[in-house]
Amino acid sequence: MKHLVYVLLFLSVVGLSSNVFADGLVLKQGDTIQKILEDRKGKQVTLRLSDGGELTGRILAVTKELVLLSELAGRDYFQGTIDSSKITAVIIRTKE
Repeated sequence: MKHLVYVLLFLSVVGLSSNVFADGLVLKQGDTIQKILEDRKGKQVTLRLSDGGELTGRILAVTKELVLLSELAGRDYFQGTIDSSKITAVIIRTKE
């Protein structure tokens, strides 16, 4: 009986941990910042810019030159357009 409890506890922990990281980034050969942004369309990201600043919001649209973010953090009812060439990193939250 004691072993059964340990097995069930182990399986529940493994099951929960796989859900926590289910939406993480997976890099594939040939990936670019633009491809990663396109894959994350509709989801919240933080973009680190070449000047060191960061913008957090939900991706609405991605083109070769621009990224459109909505729901900007700290700026309710605002949207922002970012020059794609100024993005140096895409940061996502993987744990709730």
